Amino acid sequence: MSQDIRTTAEAAENDVLPRQVEAHAAGSGETGQKPLPDVITRRPIKQKSDAEWAYERLILYIQNFEQQLDNEHEVAMGFAGNETGILRIEGLGYFDPDIVTFYGTDDEGGRMQLIQHVSQLNVALRAMPILRDDVEPRRIGFRLAAELEQDA
Repeated sequence: MSQDIRTTAEAAENDVLPRQVEAHAAGSGETGQKPLPDVITRRPIKQKSDAEWAYERLILYIQNFEQQLDNEHEVAMGFAGNETGILRIEGLGYFDPDIVTFYGTDDEGGRMQLIQHVSQLNVALRAMPILRDDVEPRRIGFRLAAELEQDA
């Protein structure tokens, strides 16, 4: 076992820097710490509202989920604990300091919006078959990430 020797400044910095760490069963995905885009780490977390910080991380999760989908599926969001069904994610936003909003359609094509306080945030991403005639899947995560970069 190697000993990690850090200066006080390095220890303090590492305690506030955001990290993303994941572990998966063998052969089912990447395991370990993933590098975060500069746009996420550019400003200290303490300068971000809870809503902005949740919004940025949700974009990363949606984008990562979409990278694993084939061209027959697109991302949707499931709801736990009620009969609301699913929301095909077409947009995502936040309202400082603590509200995150999801925009999209339900499984029957009706317009839908979920407004959620960050303390209640519970999102299940689902792969849903494309129901439209245009075969191209909507990849909201990549568009959101591009807009995040543009805003920075």
